[in-house]
Amino acid sequence: MYILGISCFYHDSAAALIKDGDIVAAAQEERFTRKKHDYTFPANSIRFCLSQAGIKVKDIDYVAFYDKPFIKFERILETYIAYAPFGIRSFIKAIPLWIKKKLWMKDLIKKELGYSGKIIFPEHHESHASSAFFPSPYKEAAILTMDGVGEWTTASLGIGEGNSMSIKADIKFPHSLGLLYSAFTYYTGFKVNSGEYKVMGLAPYGRPLYKDLIMRELIDLKKDGSFKLNMKYFNYCAGLTMTNAKFHKLFGGPPRKPESRITQRDMDLAASIQNVTEEVMLAMARYAHEVTGKKYLTLAGGVALNCVGNGRILRETPFKDVWIQPAAGDAGAALGAALFTWYQYLENPRMADDVNDFQKASLLGTSYGNDYIEEFLKSRGASYTKLKDEEIPETIADLIAQQKVIGWFEGRMEFGPRALGARSIIGDARSPKMQETMNLKIKFRESFRPFAPSVLEEKAKDYFDLETKSDYMLLVAPVKKEKRKAVSERDNNLFGIDKLNVVRSEIPAVTHVDYSARVQTVGRRWNPLYYDMIKKFDEKYGCPVIINTSFNVRGEPIVESPEHAYMCFMRTNMDYLIMGNCLLEKKTQKKLDKDIDWLKEFELD
Repeated sequence: MYILGISCFYHDSAAALIKDGDIVAAAQEERFTRKKHDYTFPANSIRFCLSQAGIKVKDIDYVAFYDKPFIKFERILETYIAYAPFGIRSFIKAIPLWIKKKLWMKDLIKKELGYSGKIIFPEHHESHASSAFFPSPYKEAAILTMDGVGEWTTASLGIGEGNSMSIKADIKFPHSLGLLYSAFTYYTGFKVNSGEYKVMGLAPYGRPLYKDLIMRELIDLKKDGSFKLNMKYFNYCAGLTMTNAKFHKLFGGPPRKPESRITQRDMDLAASIQNVTEEVMLAMARYAHEVTGKKYLTLAGGVALNCVGNGRILRETPFKDVWIQPAAGDAGAALGAALFTWYQYLENPRMADDVNDFQKASLLGTSYGNDYIEEFLKSRGASYTKLKDEEIPETIADLIAQQKVIGWFEGRMEFGPRALGARSIIGDARSPKMQETMNLKIKFRESFRPFAPSVLEEKAKDYFDLETKSDYMLLVAPVKKEKRKAVSERDNNLFGIDKLNVVRSEIPAVTHVDYSARVQTVGRRWNPLYYDMIKKFDEKYGCPVIINTSFNVRGEPIVESPEHAYMCFMRTNMDYLIMGNCLLEKKTQKKLDKDIDWLKEFELD
């Protein structure tokens, strides 16, 4: 039985396909269209999923859509009526898409797919909860979902047992932890629904000077993790912005203009909202443990991408372990909707062993064979060396040791916002200058942004205070004290961005200014080539840790195809690119013809 899950028309559209409960394929639409956070109907993602399974639309038994459009429309109408006449501009902007498309989702899906079968509509947070529990390793677990808003729900507490899950409590719009964080994302000059992780990365440079003010004026947090926001400071119910004049007066000025200089005040605001968010997440998790009595916790929803908060939940709550859906945002809800249909709606059995998850390292996307890659490179007159499979790990390990920056394009693309060793840019974590080099010369992004380490699973405990696997780069852990370097009193007293260039550990390129790291542990089961390369680096150079950042430049989605990878390689200061068995060196390549945008030849319909 084939079940297709779909999410679209808000942000991060995606499709996922399961066969008899097994995840066959999943991908975000942005990877194909090259429009970051693409919200349109995921036609390309669906086409890929069907192709991966070798089936046609007529073979699909059920289609599952990730939320209930009519209930969401009810919330939008009620909100506008409650705030009328304010909000007429945003109402006029939103309604046409609802009238033309969103309200007729069943008809739209049938028309787009040429599908005549049954369509299932779980609630938004049921889709998130299903994406958290059903792929997890656990037979039983508590479930927390936290995001901006679904239909009405903004956070939920549930229980998963065997092949079923149920939501026991929730928080309703407009009171939303995700929207509170997004308000500060907007206020500090970053883009809502895409810049939240920048706020998280900026937070360690600041001091939580505004935490008490936020707790006193903006949020009323109870011991059980429930809360209410003081809506007089927010504009998202009725306006086109997140915050209003009262908010700006409270925090001493207007929002930072995008792309303007980041000040110490912005860093302090980031530190403050990050600290508040962690407190809310911890309160929710402690209450979830108290009322469910479960040993394990599963997380999903956009707030579950806050890996600093996730790390604190793991370390500071009674849960034995935590599993987070790697595509925690709306993209992952497509997968959750499909799994909801298989387990919850159809009541199929589920086998779990509390050890191995069902997410397949989230390597669920497209892949390209060597023949395709070579044919493409020849068509562009690219210079490359062909390696044998067994030569790749040592060759790349040696280049990393030579301080080279390498594009790594191997196997199936990752599902979710993190590069996990399939579409990655990699480098030497031991280099004090590599963070700045990769940020400014490769990624073309803000210099303060930290990079994540990929570390051999069995050696993670030698470098990080982490007692569990972190396959999906969704847990932040402290670098072990014995791996840290002594910092002078002068350097210790630095403020803000001046902290950046202080060498703090044996792996400075992946050690944030607060001695933390967003860890990805790498096992051999699902990604043997990536594992073997890091292992060879460890064997030859005595370090089981490398830098792993996503294969893209600022403002673009992660690369999907060899065409995208080659173009990204050629337009940046990367030194090498390994695609399949083909190794390209930058200095041997001829320059791109600026007059020919040949990439358009490969764009999908």
